[in-house]
Amino acid sequence: MKQFEGFGKFLESLRGKMSLREAAHKSGLSHAYIRDLELERNRSTNEKIKPSPVTLKKLSDAYNYSYTELMEKAGYLEKEDVHAINEQELVPMSDTLFIEVSTKEITYHTRIGKVSRSVNSLLDFSHFLDKLEEQGFKKMDTDLFVNLNHVQKYIEKEGKLYFDPLGVSKFVVIAAIRQKKYHDLIIRSVARNTGMGLEFQYDRNSATDSLFQSLKRPI
Repeated sequence: MKQFEGFGKFLESLRGKMSLREAAHKSGLSHAYIRDLELERNRSTNEKIKPSPVTLKKLSDAYNYSYTELMEKAGYLEKEDVHAINEQELVPMSDTLFIEVSTKEITYHTRIGKVSRSVNSLLDFSHFLDKLEEQGFKKMDTDLFVNLNHVQKYIEKEGKLYFDPLGVSKFVVIAAIRQKKYHDLIIRSVARNTGMGLEFQYDRNSATDSLFQSLKRPI
C-alpha cells in the first residue's frame, strides 16, 4: 500500500490556519515533528519519514478529521477495504456506559460487567473509532470514550461522571482538558438523561454551594 503523493501538503492543509504550536498542543506531538511530517522528511537527517498509525490518530483528533480516511491516504488501508467489516461482529453499544481502548484491545463496560475484544486489524480499529461519535460517545481521556446518553451525575470539582443519579455505582474520571471542552454538553446530557431541566441542574449546584458556605460561617 502506497502513501498518496502530496500527503505532507495534505496534512498541512488540514492544519489550516492553526499554528504549529497549537497543533502540537492539541495532538501531543512536537511542533518540529509535525512540520517534518508536512515536509515528508526529517530535517535533521534529510531522510524521508512516514507517520505511524498512532501518530495519525493523534492528528485525526487534533484536526477533527476521519482517522480511517487519514489511514487510507497514508497508505495503511486500501480504499476498497473500508467497508469490509461485518457490523454484526461489533459488540452492541446501546447499553455500553464507557469504552477503554488500546491498539490491541477494546473493552466495553456495561452496568453488569465488561466485555473485551481483540483489535484484529488497523482497519477494524480505525473504523471503530470513527463510529463512536455517531453512537453518542465522546473522548474523555487518551484511552477513554464515554457514552453521554448514560451519564446521570456530574461532579465537576472531581471530574467524575456517574451512571446513576445518586452517584453510588460505576464512575469514570475524565481529563481536565476534556472536562473544560465538554462541560456544557455534560450538563445538558445529565439534564436530559435524568428528566430534570437545566435550571434544576444549575440550581442544585448553586444550592449545594450555598449550603457549604453557610456551614463554614461562624455562628
